[in-house]
Amino acid sequence: MAKNEKGTGGEGKSSNDQDKEVKIYSLATTPNECILFLEETTGNRLLPIWIGLAEGQAIAIRFSGLVLPRPLTHDLLLNAIKSLGFSVDKVVINDIKENTFYARIHIHKGAVSHELDSRPSDAIAIAVRAGCAIRVSTRVFEKCQTLPKPITEDEVEKFKSELKSLKPEDIFRDLPEAKKKEDGPAEEKKPPKDKGDKGGEKPGGPEE
Repeated sequence: MAKNEKGTGGEGKSSNDQDKEVKIYSLATTPNECILFLEETTGNRLLPIWIGLAEGQAIAIRFSGLVLPRPLTHDLLLNAIKSLGFSVDKVVINDIKENTFYARIHIHKGAVSHELDSRPSDAIAIAVRAGCAIRVSTRVFEKCQTLPKPITEDEVEKFKSELKSLKPEDIFRDLPEAKKKEDGPAEEKKPPKDKGDKGGEKPGGPEE
């Protein structure tokens, strides 16, 4: 399981190479961060991504029914996209490198289309506002460990209990050695962080 997220990844690769559609299964909050669980719609896998509190709030507020007097950052971005005549088709978590997720936002206007680099948390915050599909590349499922979706009441309770102490390294240490060496010599795996342009992004409160 990777906790990181970032833009700029999978350059030159189409996001149509057997993407899997997902939806938000749950968003768990800890004192310092959030864990976003994406559910495979045609399977039983959960993909967890650690994100900052502000990013988690940006996603959660869309489902809360709370009406804000002024647009937040993701509302502003979506409004800008629409005002330029573009539509958001889908967002794709398209790659994972060095425990860091990468994503792209797919937009189009007539015959013109663009793929915008994005962190997964920002892409998903846009997706829930635009009502578009959220997809994950099969290469991401192949490169990182997933969790089985709890089905029965007992499994759900066990999932909730284990979630309280779940850490990224708990998943990474179970990955096969072959996957660790996939991109070259093995390196020490550090607990990943939700990355911005320069290092780990600091979790924070809502933007003003």
